[in-house]
Amino acid sequence: MSAEYGQRQQPGGRGGRSSGNKKSKKRCRRKESYSMYIYKVLKQVHPDIGISAKAMSIMNSFVNDVFEQLACEAARLAQYSGRTTLTSREVQTAVRLLLPGELAKHAVSEGTKAVTKYTSSK
Repeated sequence: MSAEYGQRQQPGGRGGRSSGNKKSKKRCRRKESYSMYIYKVLKQVHPDIGISAKAMSIMNSFVNDVFEQLACEAARLAQYSGRTTLTSREVQTAVRLLLPGELAKHAVSEGTKAVTKYTSSK
């Protein structure tokens, strides 16, 4: 990917018209990633710094890995208590167990703030 993150490309990847017949046109399956959100946070913290595609891929893998660890730990906690539903309590406990010290405190406070904002908007 040579395009800078956060900038839109032409639909279809390249500019101009596609050549060839219409039947062989492939439909691209959308790849889900956190790259847009990582880029937005980067620009909030360091507006003048960019990120390469390789670094973005590494960051995306990192976020996916942390998410998977948190989800597994929260599911395990719910299973221990005999529940089938993940609540914010299990997620919060998983965050406290997996993230170190100050990072866990900040994550819990941000999560609490997000849940409060969500419930007040309903």
